[in-house]
Amino acid sequence: MNTPAQTTNANDLSNCLAPGRYVDSDHPAVISFARRVAGAATTPHDIALKLYYAVRDEFLYDPYHFDTSIDGLKASHVIAAGRGFCVPKAALLAAAARVLGVPSRLGFADVRNHLTSQRLYDMMGTDLFVFHGYTELWLDGQWIKATPAFNRSLCEKAGIRPLEFDGSADSVFHEFDASGRRHMEYVHDRGAYVDLPRGDLIAAWREAYPSFPDWGRKLGVRADFESDVRPGA
Repeated sequence: MNTPAQTTNANDLSNCLAPGRYVDSDHPAVISFARRVAGAATTPHDIALKLYYAVRDEFLYDPYHFDTSIDGLKASHVIAAGRGFCVPKAALLAAAARVLGVPSRLGFADVRNHLTSQRLYDMMGTDLFVFHGYTELWLDGQWIKATPAFNRSLCEKAGIRPLEFDGSADSVFHEFDASGRRHMEYVHDRGAYVDLPRGDLIAAWREAYPSFPDWGRKLGVRADFESDVRPGA
């Protein structure tokens, strides 16, 4: 079982630099992406900022695109697809960071998220997103949380401020939208992992969402989350 990684000794940091099955930092596409985005950046702080904004905005947040196969949850799959939901996008940020020597791991929490669509709400039966994924980066001797899920164009359409990241403070949720209305609330912390705990994620989804096995059929191949989102949703 992939157990949570809670400590920060030298061995833990070494593990957080190694390629994983899902945080596949040894994949050629991930390596190329990381090197292109980082450019001449050399410090972990500068590298982290460049990677965060590239993962956030170059790849669409799309909870309709929820391939939960082994390949579908890999960081490299986000590059190939050009989109992904929060979990593989977090894996991509983690993988790209490892390419450039910045230790990383994946964090998970259950969140009540008001950035949804009527189609997604009807399918899930709730606005509680179980196993929401974010990235933790080892910067200046501490783990800093970063959430690269929601791309700028989606946020602007939904009327919320894009989630910024400065490399020194946790950046994990949009507490309020652009109009001051509550937007996202974390309700349960599931811990941090060196790699994605796919078995735990799928088990939690099956428990929380009885209709989970039928989601793909209900959505159809042409469902477009960004087109469905409306301001104030």
